[in-house]
Amino acid sequence: MPLWLIYHPESVFKDAESKKPLSESITSLYTALGLPAFYAVVIFIPVAAENFWVGGKEPRRNPFIRISVDHIAVRMDDKNYENWTARVDKALKPHIEDRGYDWEYHIGETERRLWKVNGVNAPPFGSRSEKEWFAANRVIPWSEGGISEPPTAKL
Repeated sequence: MPLWLIYHPESVFKDAESKKPLSESITSLYTALGLPAFYAVVIFIPVAAENFWVGGKEPRRNPFIRISVDHIAVRMDDKNYENWTARVDKALKPHIEDRGYDWEYHIGETERRLWKVNGVNAPPFGSRSEKEWFAANRVIPWSEGGISEPPTAKL
């Protein structure tokens, strides 16, 4: 599940009208890959000017947007990073860059076996069950080839 945390000054992304188009652009990055829309979670976190410091200095002339992304549903091969970040840049451009904001993002990849949705492990990427989740846009109990959970680790 991609989790996007968007830290922004209080002066930008003030209402649903400004947040919705960006969250839709982000969600479309993942639905284009065949992932269910509900996998994409975008959280806007306003930060007061006195709490936003970059390089040890107070806020700059232009609003600064800091984005932290966690990828859990799918991990990429190294060869896909450049293509993916180009897609991300394109999705963010009209909402951030074209408005004159300064921005930065990073994407971390988390082990899929450490992720559950409504207490259920997600089906394998690209599987029949994941396609059912995509069509329903919600969690559905699944079993494929007799497997419904990844192997349990002994702690």
